[in-house]
Amino acid sequence: MKANEDIRLTEFFDTHGVLPHCGDMSRDDVIKTLVNRIAAGGGLPVGTDSLVTDVLTREEMGSTVIMDGLAVPHARVDGLNEPCAAIATSERGIVWPGESGVVHIVFLMLIPRDRPALYLQILRALGTTLKDQAILHQVAAMTSAGEIFRFFESGKAYLPRYITAADIMTREFKVLRDNDTMQTCVDTFIREKISEIPILDRDGDLTGIVRAGELLKLCLPEYLLWMNDLTPIANFEPFAEVLENERKTWLSDILVKEFPCVTPDAPAVAVAGEMARYQSSKCYVREGEKLVGVVLLTRFLSKLFRE
Repeated sequence: MKANEDIRLTEFFDTHGVLPHCGDMSRDDVIKTLVNRIAAGGGLPVGTDSLVTDVLTREEMGSTVIMDGLAVPHARVDGLNEPCAAIATSERGIVWPGESGVVHIVFLMLIPRDRPALYLQILRALGTTLKDQAILHQVAAMTSAGEIFRFFESGKAYLPRYITAADIMTREFKVLRDNDTMQTCVDTFIREKISEIPILDRDGDLTGIVRAGELLKLCLPEYLLWMNDLTPIANFEPFAEVLENERKTWLSDILVKEFPCVTPDAPAVAVAGEMARYQSSKCYVREGEKLVGVVLLTRFLSKLFRE
């Protein structure tokens, strides 16, 4: 595959891999049919039954419907040299287990296991091409494989050069304000079962973070942090003063101002670098001064190596 040139989605399939009007088929039948279409082109390192099982197993881990009307079932395949794809469409819609709505376009992918970023790159290309629901339904209504193929061939269905923080971040995260108290912060740590919270100022700008570990340091005299054996002072109660003052301690006084942070268009390698540099399991994604997402290390690893 070309490394430094624009790559079209149509490099991974041809008209034989396009199946229009399959609304009467179940999800599993669509997946089996598309895998067989890919296999008919040859070059697969394993049999179709094994591939179908892999795709369905991945599907059972969580739905691969990435947006209304679009599903991207897939599997990572040992020994596969290049990505392979096939497409099924249905104007009426395919019932997809676990989803309230129906799927109109199924883009099935087989990805080389040693090319983890390809899946996310292809997802972004698909999302960009079909993000408009009117266009998605227009493609689903096309009458022939050739027409569908020409749509992708003539459009802007190019893979991005690399995956970015925006591709792997979550937009669901808990925040507190810098005029919240330590008591509110502790309550949030316990209730949400988290150990780190981003802090916003009165303008909604990201101004720092508070970590549970930093709160523990507030409870302990600094000399205790250098002692290897604390048994001689086992009865020492270092938390009383902090408990007494937690309602009067503002987060603006205890937040950490240096933390891993990138922009949405930062490449994934920059995200990894920030987390490694700060030895952190989170990286904050900021557009200007506004917090727009958080990359979790577990999500990062899952997106690149398992999903």
